[in-house]
Amino acid sequence: MFLDHGYYMGGMHAIWWVFWLILVVVLVVTVWSPQQRARRTERESPLQLLQRRLAKGEITPEAYEQAKSLLDRDANPH
Repeated sequence: MFLDHGYYMGGMHAIWWVFWLILVVVLVVTVWSPQQRARRTERESPLQLLQRRLAKGEITPEAYEQAKSLLDRDANPH
């Protein structure tokens, strides 16, 4: 029942070790999953962001054209 210096290694003590182990494994899988890595590495370009906002109706077509021309001008500084 008691092992080395009176530490009890069964019952609730073992359940808590299993609980923390499962919690750490779940966190590691969640943080380092391929989907999470893909989300962190794929960023929306300014043009894609502008197109998405136009599609959602957040900006008018005129505002889209104006912002797009600014982006094009900044991309090609000739």
